[in-house]
Amino acid sequence: MSPRPPSPPPGLPGYEYEQLLGSGGFADVFLYRQSRPQRRVAIKVLLSNVLDDTVRRQFDAEANVMAQMSTHPSIVTIHQAEVSDDHRPYIVMEYCPRPNYGVRFRKERITVAEALRVGVQIAGAVETAHRAGILHRDIKPANILVTDYNRPALTDFGISIATGQGHDVDDSQGMSIPWSPPEFFADPPRADVRSDVFSLAATVYSLLAGQTPFELRGQRNSASDLIHRITSEPLPPLNRPDIPPELNRVLSIAMAKDPASRYDTALAFGRGLQQVELSLSLPVTQMDVLDDRGTHSTHGSEDDELDMHTRIRKVATVDPDSGGPASHERKRPLDPYAGVAPAHVAPSAQPVGTPATASAVESEGESTMLRPAGAALASGGSAAPPEANEQRPPEQRKTPAWPFVTLAAVLIIVLGVGATLAVRMFVVEPPEAAPTSDINVATGAAEPPGPPQDPTVEIIAPEEGSVTGRARVAWEAPENFREGQLFKVRWKDMPSNYERYAAAQEVFGRTSHVVEIPPGLPDRCVEVQTVDTNGPASKWVEACLDGG
Repeated sequence: MSPRPPSPPPGLPGYEYEQLLGSGGFADVFLYRQSRPQRRVAIKVLLSNVLDDTVRRQFDAEANVMAQMSTHPSIVTIHQAEVSDDHRPYIVMEYCPRPNYGVRFRKERITVAEALRVGVQIAGAVETAHRAGILHRDIKPANILVTDYNRPALTDFGISIATGQGHDVDDSQGMSIPWSPPEFFADPPRADVRSDVFSLAATVYSLLAGQTPFELRGQRNSASDLIHRITSEPLPPLNRPDIPPELNRVLSIAMAKDPASRYDTALAFGRGLQQVELSLSLPVTQMDVLDDRGTHSTHGSEDDELDMHTRIRKVATVDPDSGGPASHERKRPLDPYAGVAPAHVAPSAQPVGTPATASAVESEGESTMLRPAGAALASGGSAAPPEANEQRPPEQRKTPAWPFVTLAAVLIIVLGVGATLAVRMFVVEPPEAAPTSDINVATGAAEPPGPPQDPTVEIIAPEEGSVTGRARVAWEAPENFREGQLFKVRWKDMPSNYERYAAAQEVFGRTSHVVEIPPGLPDRCVEVQTVDTNGPASKWVEACLDGG
C-alpha cells in the first residue's frame, strides 16, 4: 500500500508554516514557527476527512493526557490545543529536532550506557502516566523523541486508556505489533500497567539489538509471524559482547509471557536498569516520577543505593527500604523473579549487603586488631618481637606438625580403599543384569488426534479500501485433546499470489485465533486442524465467511 499524500498545512494565527515533519494514520505533523513567543513548534493536525467520532475523541483525549503530564522532563510538552479555521483539531507541541529512536536504532549501534539511560528516564515517564491513571499502550522507539538537550521524551498518547479499562479493550484499535505484549493478542485482549512494562522493555531491547525483539533476519517477519513468536516463543537473549548477563535477566523478567511474572511497575523495571548501571560502574541515571496520590511505595533493601537516584515529586522521595539506613541485621529478601530468569552471580561475588568474612564486626567502644598467626602476646598486651623466636635454644623450638598430619592422612586413605575393595569382593553380591528389550521392533502407529469441533469464523474488523480486514476463528477442542497438542489455522484454496494467507498458523493453548482476511476473493473459508507434536494430525475442518 503506497503512503497517502500529506494534507495541506492549515493557516494558524500566530504561526508560520515551515515544513512537513511526518504523517500517521489519522494526522500529519508540521513544523511551524510561533511568533509570540518566538520558537519553533511541532503541530499535530487531524485529517479533515476523519469523520469518526471515536478518533476525534481520542485526539482530544491525547491533548488532555499529554497536557496533564507534560511538565515531566521525559514527556513531550504540550503548549496549546485548538481547532483551525477549516475545522481540523490540532495540538501544538514541543519541537524535538533530533532523530527519534525509531530512526536511530535501525541505522546506528546504540551503546549500552545510552540504552540504559533512556530506559530509566522513560520508565519514570511511564510510571508517572500510570500514577495518573493512564496506560500508554503504544510505547516503541519511534514514540521516543530527543530534545535539544539530548533527553528522551515520550509522545503519542493517541490510543492511551484509563488503567481501569484494561479488560475492555477493542482489539481492532491500533497497536504496534513488534513491541506489543502477548495479552494484546488474547481473546479477548486485555492490558494493564505490566503491558506498558513489556513494551518499554521491548523498546530497550530494540535499541541494543538493532531490530525488534522477535524479528528474525533472513526469515519471514509478517504480522502473523511476529504475533506467533510473541505469544509462544522465548525471548532470544541479546548476544552483543558488551551486554552483561544482568541486563538480559532484567529484560527477560520485564518481557515474561505471563504478566504476573513481570515487574509490577515501571518504577521497578527502572530500578532493575539502575542496578545494571551500578554493576557496570556507570553513573546511575536519575528517575523522575510525579505523583498526586500522596502515597509511599516500598521496595526491597537492594535499592538502598538507588534511593538518591529516584525523585518522586509532590510526595516524599520513595524510601526503597521503608525503614531508614541499612543495618547489618537487615535480612536480604528472596528474589521474586528467580523462577522467571535466574540471577547471574559471578564466582567470586558475594551478595549485596553481606559483610566480608575477612573483616571483624566492631562493637561500640571496642576495636579489633588482626595479628599474625602464632604471634605471642607479651605481658603488657603487646606482641613479642620476632627476634625472640630466633634466639630460643634448639630444645625450645617447636617441631612442625605437618609431616605427621600428612602421614596420617595417607594411612587413612590406604586403609579406607583397602576395606572398600575387600567388602566389594567378599561380601557384596554382583548385581543382576539389567533387563533388555529388542530394538528395531515395529510398533503400531500413534492414533491421530480428533479434529476441532464446531469451527466458526466472524469478521471483527471489516475491509476498508486498501486496509486488510480481520476475522476471529473459533472452535472447540476434541474430546481426546491432551497436553503436547496444538492447532493449525489457514485459509483454504488460496491463489498462487496469496501464499501468506495459505500458510498455516500454529495456535497453542487457545481455541480461537485472529487472522487477516484475504482481500478480493468471492469464496473465503478457513481450515482448522489438530496436530500432535509427535507427528500425527487430524483431518482439516472448515468454516466459511458469510457469502463464502
